[in-house]
Amino acid sequence: MIFIPLTLLALVVLYSSFFVVKQKTAAIVERFGKFQVIRQSGLQLKIPLVDKIAGKLSLKIQQLDVIIETKTLDDVFVRLKVSVQYRVIKDKVYDAFYQLDYPHDQITSYVFDVVRAEVPKMKLDDVFVKKDDIALAVKAELNDAMSEYGFDIIKTLVTDIDPDAQVKAAMNRINAADREKTAAQFEGDAARILIVEKAKAEAESKRLQGQGIADQRREIARGLEESVEVLNKVGINSQEASALIVVTQHYDTLQSIGQQTNSNLILLPNSPQAGSQMLNDMVASFTASNQIGEAMKNPRKKAE
Repeated sequence: MIFIPLTLLALVVLYSSFFVVKQKTAAIVERFGKFQVIRQSGLQLKIPLVDKIAGKLSLKIQQLDVIIETKTLDDVFVRLKVSVQYRVIKDKVYDAFYQLDYPHDQITSYVFDVVRAEVPKMKLDDVFVKKDDIALAVKAELNDAMSEYGFDIIKTLVTDIDPDAQVKAAMNRINAADREKTAAQFEGDAARILIVEKAKAEAESKRLQGQGIADQRREIARGLEESVEVLNKVGINSQEASALIVVTQHYDTLQSIGQQTNSNLILLPNSPQAGSQMLNDMVASFTASNQIGEAMKNPRKKAE
């Protein structure tokens, strides 16, 4: 009966002699309250009831987010979120464990100190532009301060810049006004270009139209001149030739109007003398036509 408790006790002692340290972790072993050794990952051995695991430190990269509220050079209150990535230096686990009780608080204090020293030197717009400079200043200060405590600062990032709500609303209104101004300028430029191009097109159209009318009138005048010359050759003077041409154009116009099937136009003389004048013109035109015909026959008879 006595052997059973002794066996159990031996098993308990044997079991408590071994412990496991996970990967990327360091275990601090103390003996009677005094530092004894640092154990790395794997199966480790300690003296039961004598050695004690005082604590474990992760050797992985960790991140601490710090929120700081401060004021800029142009008196705008702004909240910054600074993310600090750090890890315990493998060769300085002793310093990291025994020199600092609360490393997070220590890092936070340095971040506050640097940010509140840098941001008040900048205007709000510069804070957005130079946020990387702020992050580098925080990293440099933390490296100098925390390396002696066994911590390595991997990277610092300013991940968020949040001005006061009223300031953000004012900035949004300013940006919106600038965009509307730019849009109005582009629309004005486009409208001006359209007006100029339209005016150029109209001017070109008028020029071509005037050139066409001038060419048309020139050809008409040339045709009339040739007609008068032909009539003069057959013994019709210029006055009679002009009358004949006018009457011919008159009847050509009437014929053109008559070809319009849906036309309801009626031409009437506009004076009491117009009817007799038109009759005289018709007689003169018929007489001239007969003379042209006789003149054209005579050369043929002479030729025969």
